[in-house]
Amino acid sequence: MADRGISQQTVVSLSNLPATSGQRRIAFAVAAVLLAAFAIVVPFASIPLPPLVSFNPSVESIVFVNDLVTSILLFAQYATSRSRAILALAAGYLYTALIVVPHMLTYPGAFPGLLAGGPQTSAWLYYLWTAGTPIAVIAYALLSGADRAGPANREPARVTIAWSVVLVFGLVAAITLITTAGNRWLQPLVAADRYTDATTYLANPLAVLIAGTALALLWSRRRSVLDYWLLLVLLSLILNFLVAAFFAGQRYSLGFYASRGFTLFTSVLVLGLLLTELTNLYLGLARANTLLERERDHNLLNAQAITASIAHEIRQPLGALVASGETALIYLARTPPDLEGVHTSVKRMLGDSLRTSEVLAAMRELFRKENEARQRADLNAIVLEVLQALGRELRAHRIDVRTELDSRLPLVEVHRGQLQEVLVNLVGNALDAMAETTGRDRVLRLTTRCDGQDTVSVAVKDSGPGIDPHNIDGVFTPFVTTKAQGSGLGLAICRMIIERHGGELAAASDGKTGALFQFALPIGRPKAQ
Repeated sequence: MADRGISQQTVVSLSNLPATSGQRRIAFAVAAVLLAAFAIVVPFASIPLPPLVSFNPSVESIVFVNDLVTSILLFAQYATSRSRAILALAAGYLYTALIVVPHMLTYPGAFPGLLAGGPQTSAWLYYLWTAGTPIAVIAYALLSGADRAGPANREPARVTIAWSVVLVFGLVAAITLITTAGNRWLQPLVAADRYTDATTYLANPLAVLIAGTALALLWSRRRSVLDYWLLLVLLSLILNFLVAAFFAGQRYSLGFYASRGFTLFTSVLVLGLLLTELTNLYLGLARANTLLERERDHNLLNAQAITASIAHEIRQPLGALVASGETALIYLARTPPDLEGVHTSVKRMLGDSLRTSEVLAAMRELFRKENEARQRADLNAIVLEVLQALGRELRAHRIDVRTELDSRLPLVEVHRGQLQEVLVNLVGNALDAMAETTGRDRVLRLTTRCDGQDTVSVAVKDSGPGIDPHNIDGVFTPFVTTKAQGSGLGLAICRMIIERHGGELAAASDGKTGALFQFALPIGRPKAQ
C-alpha cells in the first residue's frame, strides 16, 4: 500500500512533476525580464511621486485574493498527494493572504479607525508578511526530500488541513495583536514616510538574507516545475526589498510603486502556474478516463463478439444435430422400426457432434494471437467435406451444386477447422440468399484454382438476388446483417480467419444475378498475425 501511495503522489503532486527543458527555459527568461526591470527602475527609484493612498490597498486586495486561491489549490493538492512539502507551502500562502488584511487596515490614511494601531504597525506587518513566503519555501524545500524518502502522512487530509488553517489563523491573530496593541514597543521602521536606519541596515538585510537562504536552498534541490516557479517568486521578492529599502528610501517614490509591482508579480506567479498545471493534469486525467472508457467498451465488444461468434458458428451443427435426432425418432416410431434409417441418423448425429467440437476448437484458435494448429491440407477435400456436411440443407432447398475443382491445386498450410467454418458460412449465406428465389434455377457454384505460383483461391457463387453494389463493402462490418435472425458476425469472422492466414476475402455482385465471395490464400506458411 505504501508503494501505491508514493506512486500516486509522484503522478499527482506538482512537487514531483519534473520540469521540462522548455519550462526551465521559460523560467530563466522570466528571471531575465525581472532583472532587466530591476535595472531599469534602480536609477530612478528615489524620484518622489504623488502619494496615492488607494494604490497600496488596491494592490494588496489583489494579493489577498491571489494568495487565498493559491492556498486553497495547494491544500487541494495536499488532499490528493499527501505531500508535506505542499502542505507547508499551502499554509505559507494562507498566512500571506491573511496577514495582508491587518496590514491593509492599518496602512496610514487607507482605512482610518478600522483597526487600532500605531505609526509602526503597518511597516512591521509588511516585513512579517513578506517573511512568510521565504520561510514557507524553506520548509517546502526541506520537506520535499522527506516526501521522496519516506511514506506520506497517514492522518486524514481534512483533519491535517483543518489544524493547519487553525494554526495559521492563530499566528496571524497573535501577530496582529502584538503589532497593534503593543505598537509602542516596536522599533521605528518609518519616520514621516521615510525609512529609518533600522529598516535600511537591519530589517531589509535580514529580509534579503532569509529570502536568499530560501533561494539558495531551493536552487540546490530544484527538480520540479513548481521549484523553478518558486525560485522566480524568491527572486522577485529579493528585488522588491532591494528597490524599496536600498534605492527608494521612502514611501510614494518610483521605487516604492515599483516594489509593489514586484509584490504583485510574486503573488500572481504561483497561482498562474497552479491553474495552468492543474488544468493540464485535469485534461490528462480526462483523456486517460476517455481511453479507459474506450478500452472498456472495446473489451465488452470483444466479449460480445466472441460470445456471438461462438453462438453463430455452432448454431448450424446443433440445428443439424436436432434434425438428425428428430429423424431417428421418426424412424423408430415406424412399425417395424427402420433400423437402417436410425443408424444413418445416429451417424449423422455423431458427425454433427464432432463438427460442433471442431467449431469450438477452431474458435479458440481464432482468438489466440498465434495459430500453431495449422497443417498442410487439400482445399478441394475441405470443399467436399463442407458440401457433404450441408448436403441435407442443400437438398431440402433444391439447390443445384456445381463444383469446378482444380486437380493441380497444391497443398496449403491452414487451420483445417477454421477454413471449414469459412466455407460453411459462405455456403450457408448462399443457401439463405437463394431460399426465396423463384423464377430461375437455384445454382451454387464452388470453384478452386491455382493463381500463379504464390496463391490459391476458392470462390462461392450463388444465383440469388445479389447484393446492392453500393453496400458491398459493408457486408463484412461486424453486427451488420440483413437477416432477421442474423448476428452480423459471420462474414466478419470469415474475413478475420482469412486475414489470419495471410489471405484476402472479397465480395462482388451486380445486385441482380447473385453474389460472388472469393478468398485467396498464400501457398507458403503466412507470418503469425
